[in-house]
Amino acid sequence: MELRDVLARRRMTRSFDATPVDQDWLDECCAEALRAPTAGHSAGVRLYSVGATHVSEYLRVATDATWRETSPRAAGLARAGGVVLVTSRPGDYLARYAEADKVRAGLDERESWPVPYWHADAAMATMALLLLVEDAGWQSTIWGSFRHATDILRWAGIAADEELFASVLIGRADGRDTPSRSLQRHVPSRRERVRRVP
Repeated sequence: MELRDVLARRRMTRSFDATPVDQDWLDECCAEALRAPTAGHSAGVRLYSVGATHVSEYLRVATDATWRETSPRAAGLARAGGVVLVTSRPGDYLARYAEADKVRAGLDERESWPVPYWHADAAMATMALLLLVEDAGWQSTIWGSFRHATDILRWAGIAADEELFASVLIGRADGRDTPSRSLQRHVPSRRERVRRVP
């Protein structure tokens, strides 16, 4: 399949049919997604796969009871066939930019980064994963765990020097997705958001 077709077809899917994802295949997708670039070849992004049997446990940690009881998306997301936790390790970037060939950039302190590239690199790996999943005929969505990141990291046994960027829930769409209200917003077209610099 052509990359343009995969990009055009990819959508965030928030209702799955409970088909389990083969975790060996998912691990391979994660390894391929990590071909995405990292600043200074810091390699500070990690992907952790969660098998189908642990999706409900993950969601208990990643959400609260009120959300699970009231959200129209809770049941559909609970039927995901697997999850990938995307983390970054800022310390890897600081250490890399303290090395002799990079130290002149002045980025060996966290506060010195005008754009924290550990987030940018995690986003690139996440996009690569979304495209690989779509190319294989599966669907996925990004889950921003902004209020429960510490709990998720602790549950997964992930080291304290890593930061959770997002989770990706993966499975087969069941056709019962609740469309996002964000899609009703008027935004400039993709072409209108492309500008030329004189």
